[in-house]
Amino acid sequence: MKMQDAAGTTSATTSERSLASALADLPALLASAPHRMMFFAGASAVIVSMLWWACFLGAGYLGHAFPVAPVPAGWAHAVFTQYGMLVPFIFGFLLTVFPRWMGLPALQRRQYVPVFAGMFGGYLLAHVGLLDMKPVLLVGIALMLAGWTAGLVALGGVLVRNGAKDRHALSCFAALVLGACGLAAFGAFALGAPWQLAYVSMRFGTFALLVPIYFTVSHRMVPFFSAAVVGPRYRPFKPAWSLPLLWVLLLLHLGLDLAHKQDWLWLADAPLALLFLVHWIGWQPWKCVKPGLLVALHIAFLWLPIAFGLYAVQSLLAFLDEGFLLGRAPVHALTIGFFGSMLVAMVTRVTQGHSGRPLQMGLVPWITFVLLQVVALVRIHAEVGADAALWIVVAAFGWLLAFLPWVLRSAWIFLTPRVDGKPG
Repeated sequence: MKMQDAAGTTSATTSERSLASALADLPALLASAPHRMMFFAGASAVIVSMLWWACFLGAGYLGHAFPVAPVPAGWAHAVFTQYGMLVPFIFGFLLTVFPRWMGLPALQRRQYVPVFAGMFGGYLLAHVGLLDMKPVLLVGIALMLAGWTAGLVALGGVLVRNGAKDRHALSCFAALVLGACGLAAFGAFALGAPWQLAYVSMRFGTFALLVPIYFTVSHRMVPFFSAAVVGPRYRPFKPAWSLPLLWVLLLLHLGLDLAHKQDWLWLADAPLALLFLVHWIGWQPWKCVKPGLLVALHIAFLWLPIAFGLYAVQSLLAFLDEGFLLGRAPVHALTIGFFGSMLVAMVTRVTQGHSGRPLQMGLVPWITFVLLQVVALVRIHAEVGADAALWIVVAAFGWLLAFLPWVLRSAWIFLTPRVDGKPG
């Protein structure tokens, strides 16, 4: 009996030591590649951002008290989902691929760890600050800007060493610079500057930061992934005029929007919808019916011409003095439909490949992807149907339900070694 007790004690002690060792190694593992750190931050933010917003909406709908945010809650939602929830994924991807795109050595930990520390630490503090703690909110935004600046320095160094020859890298970097300006504008507003700076921040986040980066990465990667799967019968469509035209039209949209000429936005939005539709057709989705990872990319991208089609219709209705009948349906077709769906599709592919796993969509990502399509439709319905407040709450909690299994699976992958034993 004593021998059995001793064996059991030894086994427990060994397990405790193994756990302690694994926990001690966790920071080094997380910092072993930029995508690990930044994707972990983004996956966490996917839940944190929407948990705060869903609780705020739910409390308001049910008539319960909720801590008052130091800035308008809807504006905080728009800003932190764009600059704090989606951007960590962008930095994680670009800090990994910038050197590869340009044939340069990978970035060192000292270059990307500060990006994670500043952006994620600041993001978490900012959300604590939204619970009626303005000084904490301000510190959080400042830390986010510091992390963002560290990311610009790291990526800018790669760009300079390449001689700024890569058009996709240049487009992404320009968007990140404008994004930093947008986040700084919101910080200034939180400090007491005029409300117009918050408006600039929200518009920059969508049309100067996220749309150009998402499209630029899609322009490079979707044809590449498709050709790799389909083979010789696939003709990649990556015209050189795409990115310059994109930027001209987006800047036109921003100029009209910031001048409060929303009834003229169709001048930019209709051509943008056509631009995106031409690319979706040019990428020949009918040839890309498997594997699931590729199918999901093409389905996700279809939301982009749909969203800008809705933007164009919205603006034309206003031009014809019919009012803004679609409400915020276009923006949620863009943010939930396109940004959310493409996030799941692209990050799942990168995560699978960089963890040594097969390039397959898998059950959990598919569940999240399909549910997200439903959430997007529910949120769009809320703008044109009855009982909008209820459906907005349903959509917010639906986002949490859709993303939770994907976030838990992804976090486990980011916090454990590659299954093939390779570094990174």
